[in-house]
Amino acid sequence: MRRTVFNEDHEAFRETLRAFIEAEVVPVYDEWFAQGIVPREFYYKLAELGLFGINVPEEFGGAGLETHKFEAIQYEETARAGVTFGGSGVHVLLALPYIKMLATDEQKKRYLPKFVSGEEMWAIAMTEPGTGSDLAGMKTTAKLSEDGTHYVLNGAKTFITGGVHADRVIVCARTSAPTAEDRRHGISLFAVDTKSEGYSVGRKLDKLGLKTSDTAELAFVDVKVPVEDLLGEENKGFYYLGKNLPSERWGIAFGAYAQAKAAVRFAKQYVQERTVFGKPVAHFQNTKFELAACQAEVDAAEAVADRALEALDAGELTPAEAASAKLFCTEVAHRVIDRCLQLHGGYGYMNEYPIARLYADNRVNRIYGGTSEIMKTIIAKDMGL
Repeated sequence: MRRTVFNEDHEAFRETLRAFIEAEVVPVYDEWFAQGIVPREFYYKLAELGLFGINVPEEFGGAGLETHKFEAIQYEETARAGVTFGGSGVHVLLALPYIKMLATDEQKKRYLPKFVSGEEMWAIAMTEPGTGSDLAGMKTTAKLSEDGTHYVLNGAKTFITGGVHADRVIVCARTSAPTAEDRRHGISLFAVDTKSEGYSVGRKLDKLGLKTSDTAELAFVDVKVPVEDLLGEENKGFYYLGKNLPSERWGIAFGAYAQAKAAVRFAKQYVQERTVFGKPVAHFQNTKFELAACQAEVDAAEAVADRALEALDAGELTPAEAASAKLFCTEVAHRVIDRCLQLHGGYGYMNEYPIARLYADNRVNRIYGGTSEIMKTIIAKDMGL
């Protein structure tokens, strides 16, 4: 079936991005992988390429587009090359929607030009130690000062992608206690300057995969956050989070599909070059059947991911549809990547081969952004069950 989700402009962007990856990322990626982080200076190169401003209004230095299709191409091209851009995906996919949805004109003038240029990298801090997916159980607090000029932020966050390099972090904190009727009441969002006194970055977490993505623990001790950095209205943070979760889950779904597609590419190339018993591994019927089955699953995941992308761009992607896409694509990727690694034999277990890194990177897709179990709960509720 002919794919229709991308046009000539998108494909021209793909060619540019592929050339950029080959020139600027592939030659140094092993070094990044060993160090466990992407150099901060690399983000300026992404900014120069225009990746941070695609969905930012022109008046703030962006391209003024309203589409996630260029982000989709980034997922496909980084997976194809067996690399990542570190934690920069959070900057665009997660943080930007909150700025566009909630920031005042004054805030946009302060935030967005530096966002586009890479001068200020953004992250978002929701998860806390001990709460996991239960965001309503967060303990971090933000209390308004007596003179009403600032909030005093106290608490801790964990698993914060982009947390080491971030210059501003959207921190979710309690400004009011939950009510008996609604545990989700009382959460607010703040655009916190990471240079603020009392703000500290703890451990850069040692993860199973996504080694180049800086994931950190954050701590706040009497951090003064100006009232001018409150995003949206007080106590409506949980509602705002719910509004943006479909786009986050689409991103995970599309990224997982792209990883599965790349895995088939890596395995196909490997079995054509590797010989056993005097024949290429690709010659054996089992190899052909395994890759054919994987390709069929990737084709199905591509259709689901593309459909969700079109719905997202049209503003019609529902929470249940996003959950369904995430559940399906991440489960497909799990199966496909595992089978493709198996076709590599012992070499598939070596980190020098992209399939090994994909295997480790892919595992978190069924956890973050809401676990597969949470996705099933959302889908079942939408079914009236």
